[in-house]
Amino acid sequence: MRKQFGNLLWMIAIQALVWLSPTVIDSQSSHGSGDAGMERDFQEAMAAQDHGDLARAEALLLKLHNAHPGLFAVDESLGLLLASRGDVSRALPFLEAAVGEQPSSDAAHANLGAALYQAHRNQSALEEFRRAVRINPGNASAQQSLGRLSMENHRPGEAAKALLQAQRLNPGDSDLKLDCITALLASNRVGDAQLMLSTVADADRSARAQALLGEAYEKAGSFKIAAEHLAHAAELEPSEENAWALGVEFLRHWTFDAATTEFEAASAKFPDSKRIRLGLGAALFGDARYAKAIPVFAELLANEPDNAMHAEMLGISCNAPMDTISPLCASLVTYAQAHPADAKVATYAASFLRAQNQDAENLSLTRRLLVRAIAADPNLPGAQFEMGMALQNSQDWKGSIPYLERAVKLKPDFAQAHYRLARAYWKTGRTQDGQAQMDLQKKFARQELEDLDRRLRQITRFAVEFH
Repeated sequence: MRKQFGNLLWMIAIQALVWLSPTVIDSQSSHGSGDAGMERDFQEAMAAQDHGDLARAEALLLKLHNAHPGLFAVDESLGLLLASRGDVSRALPFLEAAVGEQPSSDAAHANLGAALYQAHRNQSALEEFRRAVRINPGNASAQQSLGRLSMENHRPGEAAKALLQAQRLNPGDSDLKLDCITALLASNRVGDAQLMLSTVADADRSARAQALLGEAYEKAGSFKIAAEHLAHAAELEPSEENAWALGVEFLRHWTFDAATTEFEAASAKFPDSKRIRLGLGAALFGDARYAKAIPVFAELLANEPDNAMHAEMLGISCNAPMDTISPLCASLVTYAQAHPADAKVATYAASFLRAQNQDAENLSLTRRLLVRAIAADPNLPGAQFEMGMALQNSQDWKGSIPYLERAVKLKPDFAQAHYRLARAYWKTGRTQDGQAQMDLQKKFARQELEDLDRRLRQITRFAVEFH
């Protein structure tokens, strides 16, 4: 239940852009120490920058760059200036040139990494931060940037190593300590995380520390204590993030009544949060309140008509055991028609149609959906079963047999398919085969409950893994 590290990520570009102090550059010039004009222009550019006149600083540095190419101080300063103004595409060539001119500079590599991060070139940025810390392991800023970017790119082990080094260099940075704990938990170093958590000052008054304690106890298998800390975090900081974490903790352990309570309150407070609504739907489904789960998933699908996960969750809910099926399930048909490659949802849509009036139009639409579903995934037992059912509803008992035989071959414990196949055999005079199928139906009758349990686990997993 790790709090998203990205929400805690400082802007790497701000942290790592280390401005050069005004530096005498005549030693880098091929013109020798007599070129006082070049030194004067550089110092003037630095002064303009210090006074906030960035346009003049840029003009002076560009003039120096054009007149004296290949000077590290000029290229680095110009690249950093452009990056600070948000002109990353123009900044990168200068920062790359500066790295080439002074490859042993850890600051230059860190600054290039920051600009690459701004340009959304995360892998290249990681490489530059790695070079920076190899050159100078004592560069706390580079270590911190490497750690945070590694977390953002799902490398918790590397993140923990870098952040721990940064913490050793800056032991008084409480936010950095919590970043370390986050990385340790993400890399399953629970004992190390708990040890560091025990050193956090005022942890009882820190929402983030409480959330991390909750995650640590969850990973250690202490669900009740984890929930207490997560609840305390939500009290200290009633944010969407903390509400989500607490609800998911209940959801993960199938405490659906508590999960429903938390997600209902969070939905009222954060009505625009998709994941809170998703959690609410999953909690309602888990609590067997299918009729109330359907509108939640239908709303999510209506807001994102191409979202396959929302369509599948609605399909699962619409196929749960209920006395009546909500008309909101009709959106499954709309989705299936627009997404012919989604065999699962097409099958759910066919099941919904089967429960409606079996007029010719409905039967024709059902068969079209199932033809597409079987073409997209011929190994989906549900699609084979629904086609068999559609044919039986058209009184084509013989035609249903191949589909139902395929369904039970793909899923030998498919009780309903065995039952329908038994009826088809009896209708076509295959009495002995029909009895054998009926025996199998009785054998696997309990499987229907297990299938519902499987669908519950599927919906719960969808919600828990959602970010």
